[in-house]
Amino acid sequence: MAESQKKGDTKAQEPKKNKKRTTWVIAIIIGFLAMLVIAQFVKIFLDRQEKIELEEQYKEEQRELATAMQELSDIRTELDEKIVTIEELGGNIDSLVLAKKEVEQLLSNTRTANRRTINSLRGKVDGFQELLEQKDKEIVRLKAINEQLFSENTDLKTEKNELSRAITELNKSKSELEGKIEIASELRAEGVRITAVSSRGRERESPFRARQVNQLKVVFNIAENEVAPIEAKDIMIRIMDPQNNVIFDVTKGSGTFMLDGREEFFTAKQEILFDNSQQELTFLYNKGTDYEAGSYRVEIYTDEYLMGSGEFVIR
Repeated sequence: MAESQKKGDTKAQEPKKNKKRTTWVIAIIIGFLAMLVIAQFVKIFLDRQEKIELEEQYKEEQRELATAMQELSDIRTELDEKIVTIEELGGNIDSLVLAKKEVEQLLSNTRTANRRTINSLRGKVDGFQELLEQKDKEIVRLKAINEQLFSENTDLKTEKNELSRAITELNKSKSELEGKIEIASELRAEGVRITAVSSRGRERESPFRARQVNQLKVVFNIAENEVAPIEAKDIMIRIMDPQNNVIFDVTKGSGTFMLDGREEFFTAKQEILFDNSQQELTFLYNKGTDYEAGSYRVEIYTDEYLMGSGEFVIR
């Protein structure tokens, strides 16, 4: 009888155990579903935050682009004014005309904003502003010269012109001889070598890819010339892009020089003492932005004449 009672107690406990097990299973399922819901809400929240940040970044880039474009528009207006002023004062406006052309190209071609485009535009704006500052000084100088010339006595001008003509006639034959000597004394660049230097310092021969060009390296020797005097020289290089435009950036040392009676841009310059030792010169130029694909030309100048040239190709 005791055994029957024991079996009856066991059967009575089994439903309780099953009910308890079912309760735990339901609790686990509910907990799991709750975690899924929470995880989904967290993901939605993070995605929304990322979208908001991207939208803010885009708006900021648009604002910066609009500011840069407005500055370029103001620079174009100021360039127009300075072109008129300097032309009236008898100065050279070639560099201003070229700068205005590039500004107009930037205004017409720039439509989208990204950090790289904005940084490039900012560098251009700074360069143009520095050019305008240089031209402000030139305007002051030209005005002073014009005021001085205006105040001179007419008789003194006539006497000066007559004296100049007399000197010109006396020196005509001498100038012709000096011209021949000058041509003979012109320096020549030989063995021009152009390589691309990567960010790791590795050099490659042309052709090379734009991403491989961290710096452009131009190396050449100045040929021996017994007629040329030992003296200081400004050696300039011009990097011409596939559209035959000079690559320049005033903030990186670019500037202007006179060539065939016109003011032209140069990309980089070195001041040396020519000692007729076939000295080797090296130019390293960091453009700051990628080179577009095409054929490029490097021209080497001094004293308003071409010393030599070389070419390279960007694939």
